[in-house]
Amino acid sequence: RALKIDEASFGKDHPKVARDLNNLAQLYQATDRLAEAEPLLMRAIKIMGNPGGEPLRNYTVSLNNLAALYRATNRLTEAEPLMLQAMSIDEESLGKEHPKVARDLNNLATLYQATNRLAEAEPLFERALAIDEASFGKDHPDVARDLNNLAMLYKATDRLAEAEPLLKRAVAILDSSLGPIHPNTITVRNNLTKLRDENGIPGIPGTPY
Repeated sequence: RALKIDEASFGKDHPKVARDLNNLAQLYQATDRLAEAEPLLMRAIKIMGNPGGEPLRNYTVSLNNLAALYRATNRLTEAEPLMLQAMSIDEESLGKEHPKVARDLNNLATLYQATNRLAEAEPLFERALAIDEASFGKDHPDVARDLNNLAMLYKATDRLAEAEPLLKRAVAILDSSLGPIHPNTITVRNNLTKLRDENGIPGIPGTPY
């Protein structure tokens, strides 16, 4: 209904229409209606990419959403250029040390890891961690996310001893900031438990990692 109102009020190529298209597409993605979401995101990108339209940083939201859809449908080669474009725009418009650039780096690194390009993924994860630590401090949940991502890369390259302290630190951050029963805390704690099992490192029953 919001989409129809804005189309009637502002025309079909207005930035507010692009916002509505993006929101509706995200709903479709969340309900696994990916084929319905794709044309909406493509239309939003076309609108937002027009000169004089929305600020470029809003354009990158739709680029990242479409890239996420392509990744969810295993169209990884189509996702990569969108992620690269979004990161380039954010670096230029926001600066290379902005937290949104860290988000873009994580997205691209995760894609590289999924396609077994681990050597390319590692410096991106490391850079994202450095940006978020500088932006938010060393005990922020986004830093815990970055630590977990980098640790999982270390695990994938059989560097378990390097991965463990990162996961321990991530769990400590999430326990303190989100609580021990938050889904993110549980996920990272499970990652640490599995890694310790594989590395033969015993945990201490009843003691938080």
